[in-house]
Amino acid sequence: MKYISTRGNVNKIGFIDTVLMGLATDGGLLVPEQIPQLSEEKLQELSKLSYQELAFEIISYYVDGEIPENELKELIQQSYGTFRSSEVTPVVKLKDDMYVLELFHGPTFAFKDVALQFLGNLYSYIAKKTGETINILGATSGDTGASAIEGVRGKEGIRICILHPHGRVSKVQELQMTTVHDESVLNLAIEGTFDDGQRIIKEIFADLEFKNKYHLRAINSINFARILAQTVYYFYAYFQVAKEKDINSLNFSVPTGNFGDIFAGYLAKKMGLPVGKLIVATNENNILERFIKEGVYQPGEFHSTYSPSMDIQVASNFERYLYYLLGESSSATSALMDQFKSEGKITVNEEQLRQVQADFAAHGVQGEECLNTIGKYYEDTKYLLDPHTSCGVAAYEACNGQDEVCVTLSTAHPAKFNESIEKCDIEQNYPEEIKALFDKPQYLEVVEASNEEICRQLEKHFRSSLADVK
Repeated sequence: MKYISTRGNVNKIGFIDTVLMGLATDGGLLVPEQIPQLSEEKLQELSKLSYQELAFEIISYYVDGEIPENELKELIQQSYGTFRSSEVTPVVKLKDDMYVLELFHGPTFAFKDVALQFLGNLYSYIAKKTGETINILGATSGDTGASAIEGVRGKEGIRICILHPHGRVSKVQELQMTTVHDESVLNLAIEGTFDDGQRIIKEIFADLEFKNKYHLRAINSINFARILAQTVYYFYAYFQVAKEKDINSLNFSVPTGNFGDIFAGYLAKKMGLPVGKLIVATNENNILERFIKEGVYQPGEFHSTYSPSMDIQVASNFERYLYYLLGESSSATSALMDQFKSEGKITVNEEQLRQVQADFAAHGVQGEECLNTIGKYYEDTKYLLDPHTSCGVAAYEACNGQDEVCVTLSTAHPAKFNESIEKCDIEQNYPEEIKALFDKPQYLEVVEASNEEICRQLEKHFRSSLADVK
C-alpha cells in the first residue's frame, strides 16, 4: 500500500511517512494509491467482530505490515480502552427506519476521540520507535482541540499547539482545551474564525523549511490516519443494524463542516460496504449543500450558529473527494484547486454534478429547525440530541426515502452544547467529568490571526524540543 498526493507531485510513500507528512508537500492531500476491495464473504467475516477486532482488520489494509500485527493490536486496544462503552460506538434505535451511532463515548465526549485517541497513540508509537521529535499543530472549530490534547498529553517526545476561534466555541469545548495545565500544551485563541485558523495551518505546513525545522505534524483531518480511523465505525454501524434488520444497503446522515467524517463514509463505500445515500447535514454555513445541489463550491458569508463545530466555510477534505470525482486525475484536481485559490470558486459540469448527486444528498439546517428537532425528539423519545446530531436527524427527515433505513452519526454529547439545549427549555445533567471543568483555571493566550504571530508563538513553544534534538 502506497500513498500519493491529490496533486500528483509527491513520490509514492508508505503509511508511517504518510502520517508524518500530514499535508502533502505539494499542497495536496494524501490518498491511498489503490482502495482495498472487500468481497461479500469478507464483509460477512467482519460482521462477527468486536469494534477493536474490526478496527484492526480495516486499518491493517492501509498499514500493510509497516507496524507488526501484535503492536498494531496493542495500539488499537490502548486507543479504545479509554472509552466509556464496551462497544466503543454503540448503535441506538430511535425510529423504525432511523438509528443513532453514538460517537461520544471517548474521553472528551466527541466523535473526534475515535480518530484522535488512535492518532495520538500512533504518534507516540512512531516517536518511540524512531526517536522522531513530534510537534503537533492543529486548528479546531471546537472538538478536535480537546480530543487532540487528550490524545497526546503526557506522551514523551510530543508537544502540541491548538488554535481555536476566540469566543466561537462552546464554553465546555473551551474548558476542555484550556484547563489542561501541561508545559507540552499550548492553546492559542485566535481573533478570527476557524477558517482563518485552518488557512494559517495549511500555509505554515506549506512552508517546508519552517515545517521541517520544527518537526511539525498534523492532527487535523488533512492527516489520512484520521479518515482511516473514522471509516471503521461505518462498517461497525452497518453490521449492528444488519443484525436487527434485513437491509440491502444503509443510508448515513452525517453532520459535517470539514467533510472529513463523511469522506470516511465515502471511503467505506468505495471499499465495498453497501452504503446507500450519504446525507450531508450542514447548518447556515452551507457551502457543501450548495455544491451538492448546484455544483458550485464557493464560500459565502460566515454565520455563528447553534452547531458551532460546523461553522466552517472551506472544507479541508473536499479536495480528496474532488480527486475521485475527477477520475483520480491529479492534474485536473490541481488545476481546479489553483482556480479556487485565484477565483474563490469551483464549478463542476453537468455530468460531474450528476455523479455528485449519486454520491450524496444534502440539507442545510437553519437555527430554528435545529432547536425544534432537539425539542421534538426529546418529547417523543426522551433522547436528547446535541445540536450537531440534531442537524443530522433533520437532514435524515428531509432526505431519507421511503423504505430506506438510515443511521445518523451522533457526533457529541449534548452536555458540550448546553447553550443550545437551554434554548429548547430542557435542563440536562452534566457528566461528572464535564461538571468538574468549571472549577478549574484556564491556560490560553488570545492572539491575532496572522501567520507571523502564530509562527512566533510556535517558535517559543517548540524551542525546547528543538534544543533536545540538537
